[in-house]
Amino acid sequence: MQRSARHHYKRVLRTVLIACVCSVLPATVMGQESVGNAGEPGERPGRGIEELSSAAANVDIKPIAGDEEIRKRLLSVLNATDWFTSPQVRVEQGVVFLSGQVESDKLKKWAGDLARNTQAVVAVANRIEVVVPSVWDFQPAWSGLLALWREFIRSLPFFAFGLLILALSVWVGTLATKVALVFLRRRIRANLLRNVIARGVGLFVVLFGIYIILRISGLTQLALTVIGGTGLIGLAIGIAFRDITENFLASIFLSIQRPFETGDLVEITGVTGYVQQLNVRTTILMTLGGNVVQIPNASVYKNNICNFSSNANRREDFVIGIGYDDSINEAQEIALKVLAEHPAVLNDPEPSVLVDSLGRATVNLRVYFWLNGREYSWLKVRSAVIRLVKIAFQKRGVSMPDEAREVVFPQGIPVTMLEGTAGGTHGAVSRKGLTAESLQEEPIAASTKAEAGLYSEAEVIEKQARQAQPLQEGENLLLNASGTVASGKRSKQPKP
Repeated sequence: MQRSARHHYKRVLRTVLIACVCSVLPATVMGQESVGNAGEPGERPGRGIEELSSAAANVDIKPIAGDEEIRKRLLSVLNATDWFTSPQVRVEQGVVFLSGQVESDKLKKWAGDLARNTQAVVAVANRIEVVVPSVWDFQPAWSGLLALWREFIRSLPFFAFGLLILALSVWVGTLATKVALVFLRRRIRANLLRNVIARGVGLFVVLFGIYIILRISGLTQLALTVIGGTGLIGLAIGIAFRDITENFLASIFLSIQRPFETGDLVEITGVTGYVQQLNVRTTILMTLGGNVVQIPNASVYKNNICNFSSNANRREDFVIGIGYDDSINEAQEIALKVLAEHPAVLNDPEPSVLVDSLGRATVNLRVYFWLNGREYSWLKVRSAVIRLVKIAFQKRGVSMPDEAREVVFPQGIPVTMLEGTAGGTHGAVSRKGLTAESLQEEPIAASTKAEAGLYSEAEVIEKQARQAQPLQEGENLLLNASGTVASGKRSKQPKP
């Protein structure tokens, strides 16, 4: 009994001594830890520093749990978490010594708190080492890939359902576009405006389907952002592509107002030619010289447009001078008779011959006449009328002096004849074109071979346009007179 009592007292004394030592050690050890963290020599990289808990406020003389029970309990908990590598627990007189490896300081602190909160534990010496992962350790990357794969597998049903909704919305949008085109075909004649409205309806249906997909996926805020940002995106694109947007809007207005049709002869920004095509960016003309000219629609819309084909009748004029000694009334009657007999000149509106001005050597007459510009070429008709008026003036003895070569002397000039000169040589020198014989030989047909007929050259220019650059079918926004979309091929003009 005395020996057992003595042994019991020794054990209590040793426990008290350990408790006293532990009350001094933590401050010393913590001070070393703070110094070691500052980078003093002797610290081994990758090695955890021993962490001791504060001394217990009360130490039980007769602990309820034994050291072996504490060790087994803590070791089982550490192994169960699977966070620690080779965990080891040693308990002596209620003092727990932890060792092993862990990946973070947070888990190391968690193990120390676990041991500290265990029943009958007096102090904790946490010697768990925090392992710094190697730069060649691909385990985190692999874990991330596995997590992404698991997320992808879980999202497959939503992905398949989203594709189904998207395909359905595209199909419904296409159907809505076709229905809108049929509905607007008789209500809106402008082809471009009709297409823009119909495609806008289809786009709205597709956007609504995308909105439903985002709502189902839980991205409500993103859905609202997409729907609300559509207008902002359109505004930004309009500012960035201002010229393109301006030409596009001008093409819409031109297709609505229709100031010209395919095949019309127009003059735009000083360029005269036949309209070949109006697309979303430019208006294409074939000039009378056979050149293809593309004019931006914005310039077409903002400038003056002279359409020569809008009215079939076209007025032409030219100036012809007669001598001061000739009768103005007689010259006017001669010119009017030529105009009345010409097959290409219209009687309604009637032609006219007016005195235009008084020149240095001539009285200038301006001849006005009308012709059908769709059937005849005004250049050829004008040439034929000038030719016929000149022949008629020459036959009737109406002079047409040239002020640059002919000088009129009202008082006359005295002439002295030299001896030996043939008497017949002092007469007036006849000029070619003024004799009766030459005037009878002068052709008086309405059209000569040189003038190549009086028909309109629209057919020739159209042929040149097809040879120069084939127009793309389906891009023309203009309509024919029948109301169908022009394909760039016009019907041939009949020859007179």
